[in-house]
Amino acid sequence: MIRVDNLVKHYGEFEALKGISFEIQDGEILGFLGANGAGKSTTLKVMTGFLAPTAGNVEVDGMNVVDHSLEIREQIGYLPEANPLYTEMKVFDYLEFTARIRGLEGKAWTQALGRVIERCDLTEVVHRPIAECSKGYRQRVGLAAAMIHDPKILILDEPVSGLDPNQIVEIRELIKDLGREKMVVMSSHILQEIAATVDRIVIIDHGTIVADGTTDKLMSSFQGRTQLTLEVTHATEETVQALSSQVEGVDVKDTVANGETFTLSLEYDRDVDPREAIFNYAKASGWAILEMSPFRVQLEDVFRGLTAEGGPDRA
Repeated sequence: MIRVDNLVKHYGEFEALKGISFEIQDGEILGFLGANGAGKSTTLKVMTGFLAPTAGNVEVDGMNVVDHSLEIREQIGYLPEANPLYTEMKVFDYLEFTARIRGLEGKAWTQALGRVIERCDLTEVVHRPIAECSKGYRQRVGLAAAMIHDPKILILDEPVSGLDPNQIVEIRELIKDLGREKMVVMSSHILQEIAATVDRIVIIDHGTIVADGTTDKLMSSFQGRTQLTLEVTHATEETVQALSSQVEGVDVKDTVANGETFTLSLEYDRDVDPREAIFNYAKASGWAILEMSPFRVQLEDVFRGLTAEGGPDRA
């Protein structure tokens, strides 16, 4: 549905995008991550026709974003980070205004209004001034405006920014529901929200793509060897030290003793699983296992490891 090919964008002498390339398939929910200044919002603005590329190409449904900007914008619903609401207007009036810009009138407008009011759960506030709506409802109004023309593609830049935990969950469920029928691209600084919502993640840093894959794939490739914490009691120094030689492929990296209780930090290759052998060795050595837990890399660890600090806040 979307193909980004060697995309370059300059702001004067500053190169915000340095020839990035990736593709997004129809029916996919893509998370687009990057620190401030990495180039993510610039990429989204070029994809939506808001900005023109300096070089390279973006194709949406086979159409070039430069030559077919209007046709592409007809297929896209865009919610920028700064939600562009006219807060003095009532929700109904704002949605009607947005619909008329999109060329919806008469029965088409009435049907579109009913659809977005239901999908975005705006019944309680539809006749209320936007200024009197909560931040969560304002985000829903922005989403409704982006969806009013029933686009094939939704591009959402920081859609949960500034929301409380309950509002974040509500917007997340709405986005996941929309992803069943549309292609959705969303950026967010709330990494756990990205992990809980999207099918695939692209990470950009200083105008360059540094990672692309599912959450599990990114975390697995970043982790390296599997790390396991083993806490046992009724052990001895001798049997603890012998673990590495008795269980093939397991390295004891650290040991902390507290009386008869030992906490061991173990490592082994990702393509093997020696936990049963470790259990059998512990049983044969007379240990009682209090804990056996692998260390799980979080998306935040991957993000921090792949992105650099600083950089101009120009994305």
